[in-house]
Amino acid sequence: MGRVLTGESFNSVIAALKQRSDPPGLAAAIQDLCYNALRGYGVFDIAVSRLLEKPIAAPSLRGLLITAVAELTARPHSAHAIVHQAVEAAALIGEPRAKGLVNAVLRGFQRRSKELLADIESTDTGHFRHPQWWIDKVRATYPHHWQDILLESNGRSPMTLRVNRRRLSAQQYLEKLRRAGMSARWLGAEAIILGKPLRLDSLPGFAEGEVSIQDAGAQRAAHFLQVRSGMRVLDACAAPGGKSGHILELADCDLTAIDADAVRARRIGENLSRLRLSARVVVGDCRELESYWEGRRFDRILLDAPCSASGVVRRHPDIKWLRRRADIPRFGRIQTEMLDAMWQALARDGKLLYATCSVFREENSEQIGAFLRRHPEATALPVPGLAEGQILPSADSDGFYYALLARRAE
Repeated sequence: MGRVLTGESFNSVIAALKQRSDPPGLAAAIQDLCYNALRGYGVFDIAVSRLLEKPIAAPSLRGLLITAVAELTARPHSAHAIVHQAVEAAALIGEPRAKGLVNAVLRGFQRRSKELLADIESTDTGHFRHPQWWIDKVRATYPHHWQDILLESNGRSPMTLRVNRRRLSAQQYLEKLRRAGMSARWLGAEAIILGKPLRLDSLPGFAEGEVSIQDAGAQRAAHFLQVRSGMRVLDACAAPGGKSGHILELADCDLTAIDADAVRARRIGENLSRLRLSARVVVGDCRELESYWEGRRFDRILLDAPCSASGVVRRHPDIKWLRRRADIPRFGRIQTEMLDAMWQALARDGKLLYATCSVFREENSEQIGAFLRRHPEATALPVPGLAEGQILPSADSDGFYYALLARRAE
């Protein structure tokens, strides 16, 4: 938790933990502890600040206190064990008097938790558990839905499967789950949502490539792209390869997948291998066409652009605390550059699907509006079933945005 407070992505923290030779299940237990603390960070961080006589400099010590306060709030019946374990953990930090400080703060929280939490949760930041600038932006953009969006983003994300239709139908896989005693329901097309999360190794046929893990909203990309067999397709910013796999499950096409992160790009090949599919995988910046494009245009391009990830914070609760208001225009500049570069590689009569996992209009409809003004030869096509291309976070899906752009023949 302390490493997240210094600005490190929680995903990278967990990835590093999984590389260590710790006892089985330890990384998962740490992940659960940190997720609980991060979901309520806006409350627990303020509570710790009010309980401290003076600020503490060590991120690891503050992270320990926030995590312990979160656990005390979630499991008050286990208070004795939580305080004891937190004090013992404090001894490992190496800060003078850390054990005494942790014990005093947590005992103080036990005594004052009711009044502290009631006061903090009476504020916007405390109630909605998001930074104030984020709350203000969502409220201004969605005046009729802003509270639902924020509260939904604090929940636990569902575990959704994508059935590989090359291998079997969604209904056939539902029957497999039923026979295995696993509850699930069909969401449409290839999407199945599990009644409760399960380990990958317990899913029937996962190792054999019958299913993949992919949010229902993300699964809509491959269908929106309207790929047909024989087409040349580019998946830009493709790692870890979920959308690439889905495209290849739907059509026999010539697919190139590119990503700037070499480590994440390796996962594209690994995921496609499990599905018994193949594509050309390139490590590179999709804005630098000369590094991977030989001049033959693509019939379809999927641009899953870097963004604030404001639509998927329930999966990555650290994002809302690591992001800053200034990040939104920075992402916007990158999105603009990528759109203009990808457009050069699109064939006449081709289609480009622009996608983000954001709910902020600057990255979505405003970005596309500016693109259309720059490119009069482009046309925005309707996205089936989506008003203005936006999917808002719900019980069945994370938040996504899609815009389908067609290039008119010249």
